[in-house]
Amino acid sequence: MRESVNDPLTKVYYNESCSICRFEINHYKKFEEKIGWVDVTNNKSAVDETKKQPKELIRRLHVLKDGQIYNGIDAFLMVWEKLPKYRWLYNLVKTPIIYHISYIAYECLAYLLYLKNKGQLENE
Repeated sequence: MRESVNDPLTKVYYNESCSICRFEINHYKKFEEKIGWVDVTNNKSAVDETKKQPKELIRRLHVLKDGQIYNGIDAFLMVWEKLPKYRWLYNLVKTPIIYHISYIAYECLAYLLYLKNKGQLENE
């Protein structure tokens, strides 16, 4: 990932209905007001903007940057890179070995949170 700290993130799509997701994003919001934070819970606009299905949106964090959608640990890296307080975490996690471990850990946690929260989707 070769992102510049000055590149703007357009939007971060997250699951407001998940208490853990909401807690973490509300924490990040304190440090970065220029990011558009978008709740994906039953949000047709988020589905249209990202071209992702609701199940995909509530399962992982997504970032829209320069017209491209990133998700999972890559989305977190983009957020952490923008937050001076978390730039150390960005620098740590982007290293190859830590990135792969973080990728696996994030996917496991995201799946467990998805199982916990999938009932929030309409028509489920």
